[in-house]
Amino acid sequence: MEKILFTKKEMANLEYSLQREVLRANISNAYSCTTLPSCNTRKYHGLLIVPQPRLDNQNHVLLSSLDETIVHDNREFHLALHRYKDGIYSPKGHKYLESYELGVLPTHTYRIGNIVLLKQMLFQEKQDRLLIKYTLQEADTDIVLELMPLLAFRQIHHLSVANNEADTSFENISHGVKYQMYKNHTPLYLQFSKKTEYLHTPYWYYNFEYIKEKERGYDYLEDLLSPGKFTIKLSPGESVFVSCGVEEANPFLLSRDFVMETRFRFPVETMEDVLRRAARMFFARKGTIVDVVAGFPWFGRWGRDTFISLPGLCLAIDDWRMFKMAIESEISDFREGFFPNIGSGAQSAYNSVDAPLWFFWCIQQYAYINDARTEVWNMYSKVMKQILDTFSEGTDNVRMDSNFLLWQSQEGKALTWMDAIVEGKPVTPRNGYAVEINALWYNAVMFYRELAELACSDGESAKWDEFASVFPSSFKSTFWSKEKGYLADCVNGAERDFSVRCNMIFAVSMPYTCLSLKIRQLIVEKVKQELLTPYGLRSLSPKAENYHPVYRGNQNERDFAYHNGTVWAWLIGAFAEAYFNVYGKNAVNYIEQLYRQFGNILTDYCVGSIAEVYDGNPPYKPGGSISQAWSVAEVCRMKYLIEQNKTNKEDSL
Repeated sequence: MEKILFTKKEMANLEYSLQREVLRANISNAYSCTTLPSCNTRKYHGLLIVPQPRLDNQNHVLLSSLDETIVHDNREFHLALHRYKDGIYSPKGHKYLESYELGVLPTHTYRIGNIVLLKQMLFQEKQDRLLIKYTLQEADTDIVLELMPLLAFRQIHHLSVANNEADTSFENISHGVKYQMYKNHTPLYLQFSKKTEYLHTPYWYYNFEYIKEKERGYDYLEDLLSPGKFTIKLSPGESVFVSCGVEEANPFLLSRDFVMETRFRFPVETMEDVLRRAARMFFARKGTIVDVVAGFPWFGRWGRDTFISLPGLCLAIDDWRMFKMAIESEISDFREGFFPNIGSGAQSAYNSVDAPLWFFWCIQQYAYINDARTEVWNMYSKVMKQILDTFSEGTDNVRMDSNFLLWQSQEGKALTWMDAIVEGKPVTPRNGYAVEINALWYNAVMFYRELAELACSDGESAKWDEFASVFPSSFKSTFWSKEKGYLADCVNGAERDFSVRCNMIFAVSMPYTCLSLKIRQLIVEKVKQELLTPYGLRSLSPKAENYHPVYRGNQNERDFAYHNGTVWAWLIGAFAEAYFNVYGKNAVNYIEQLYRQFGNILTDYCVGSIAEVYDGNPPYKPGGSISQAWSVAEVCRMKYLIEQNKTNKEDSL
């Protein structure tokens, strides 16, 4: 793919540029996020968004924006862009934007006549600090650069409202100021590499309009505090560095810090480079605890998402140490055979049947990729055994029946990944035998048997001998329809739901499958025919009566579409693996074509990443989380599968 560059024409077109967002995150889960022209369209946007351990451990927006103004020949040129109530834009700085390039560093180029100003931003990897470099690349004379911060100091899910309780004061520090609008919030430190003039004139700006929240049916108007204005003189060729952080910095070292941090960045020249950069941002580390952030800007840690994402993410960044640390973080919250679907510690919610089964698949991928079966057994056999024992003995919500299939149900809950709830009822009720749950269940048991045999633990292996002999026929008789040529999605008593859904693909993609090659081929072709799109698999066939292809509207409207027609990018990994399992090395060219198609969307929605979902119909408009861990991960793993099968193809020549 070519370098990611947006031109003046694209930046000036707000219908185009405001639909594209940029994201920078670090290892602590702090981040900076806005749109291409730096106009915030979500309450989740801001320049400095950081966790607040003294409050709620949630991310909070401290610095919403930093508005730039160039003063030259007694004229002011405002570079910022804001949208206010009723769609009023002021100022309109996007007209000065010459380009935006996602290179080693993201770079905005502004041009006003003969004046060219570069703005480069980087989010420090191990500090909650945004560094901004302004360079007066071209000018006939000196200019004055004015910077006006807009402060929020609020949780990402909330909105700031003008009030008398806010502390509008400041404290002078070395080459900058310190703000702390509310008690217990982390202070915000703004510092500069050279001396500036600061004029403190606290003023509330009212009714910033966040159009994405308005579209989503949420509150969308916010008031922000402008505490004052900084003034800096710049000469042609001169740069100034700005530090926006939660700790006081050494202003005399900002240039050095910027250069050193840049050394850890790599060029973005290929699709793989882009995906690798995206993958790194999903790891959040605090000491020895590593979590996988399910998606930006609003998701935290999800057990299911973690296990599905880890293999692909670690393949992308080539760091399996992070894999083990993330697994241990999940194990620390392991309780009575289950991993939390969402959250950790006291905030954990154990409402997922498939998360423990995805754990097996996850460590299985690690074992196979790294030739580490013995290591996996030694590290995780006790956890695996407890899961299998729990599921086989049964709980209130899940049990292994006499046919060895896994049954699951809970009133008013959705225990599979299709978990949308509207008015207390699952949108996609799947009580009973769910096809992917049982595909995962068979794979989990068989992998456990494989490891037990390798470890000469004959007793643990033999316990599942009857399962291994009976389950395949039970699965086929329950789910397969010879007449229809595909698998039922869910079976509950006499009710067999033959909606054409993506879940059947896992019966083919798993390393252990109990279906014949002919049946697997028919399933793959059915999925390919009705569910495959350029950017993943539809959750439901367009032929279904309840097909909802458009992911728009309020929460309920979006939830109805969530698993009833929207396209999920992460499913492309399973499809690719299933296709290789059926067609072997002959599938390389086809799967590689599917992989390369994802390069077309790396400049959409979140620039340099992949969205949570896409509309089910062309043009497959993105929606949901702007940067989703398992979407990125499974496209990365798709690349690994291609390379592995290329090697097999070459070996056979």
